[in-house]
Amino acid sequence: MKDTNTFVIVPTYNEADNLDELISQLLALPVSLGVIVVDDNSPDGTGDLADQWAAREVGRVHVIHRPGKMGLGTAYIAGFKKALHELGAARIMTMDADFSHNPRYIPDMIALSQKKHVVIGSRYVPGGGALHCTWKRVMLSKASNFVVHTLLGLQARDATAGFRLYRREVLESIPLDQIFSSGYSFLVEMLFMCQRRGWQIGEVPIIFEDRRKGTTKISRNEVIKAQYTIFRLLVRRLRGREPRRPAVPVTNITKP
Repeated sequence: MKDTNTFVIVPTYNEADNLDELISQLLALPVSLGVIVVDDNSPDGTGDLADQWAAREVGRVHVIHRPGKMGLGTAYIAGFKKALHELGAARIMTMDADFSHNPRYIPDMIALSQKKHVVIGSRYVPGGGALHCTWKRVMLSKASNFVVHTLLGLQARDATAGFRLYRREVLESIPLDQIFSSGYSFLVEMLFMCQRRGWQIGEVPIIFEDRRKGTTKISRNEVIKAQYTIFRLLVRRLRGREPRRPAVPVTNITKP
C-alpha cells in the first residue's frame, strides 16, 4: 500500500448500522486513503465498532472519542487537527456516515484536487442531483444555497454540501479555533473563509441520496443557527472583516 496522504473524516452519532459497510467501501477504493471516525459517545456502540476497525486496520483507521454531542463543526475541527498535526495529511475530506455521500465519487474528487484547492461533491452542477429526498429537504437546500449565493457572494453551486476535500494548505490558512459555527452552518462559514482567501474551488457532480438507515440529525434549532451564521457573515463581508484576496495558484500534489 502506498503511503496514505488522504484522510476522510466521518463524524458519527448512532451510526452503527452504517459504519461497517461505509469503512469497508472506503478502504476498498482504488486510491490510498485513511479514515478518521469522530464519535460523540454514541449509545448504539458506533465508537466500539470504530475501535475494532482501528485495531484491524492499523494506520488506516483512526478514532477520536468525544464525551457527547458537541456539534458537526467541532467534530470536523477535531479531525482536521489530527489529520494535519499527527498524520501529515496532504488532503483532508469530510463526508456523512449515512451514505448520502457515496464513496464512489471520492476518486474523482481526489483527481480534481490536482487542479483545485477545495473540491465539493455537488448536487447542483450538471450531472448532479438528489435521490429519495423529501420535497421539503430539497427546497430547504435550494433556498439555503440561493441565500448564501446572494448575500455572501459564494460562487460554488452547492455551497452547503458537506462532502468536501480540502488541501492541506487551505486548512493551515484558516484559524480553526476561531470559527464560531459548530453545527451544519459550519460548512457555510468554512466555504466563505476559503473563497475570501483566494483558494480555488471546484465541484464534482454527485447524486445525493437520503440516508439509508437511522434518523436525520438536522433539527429546527440547526436551521435557526444557520440563519444567524449567514447574517453574521454578511456583516463581516460588508464591514470588510474578511477581505478578499487574489486567487492562489495551484501546485501539484505528487502522491495520488
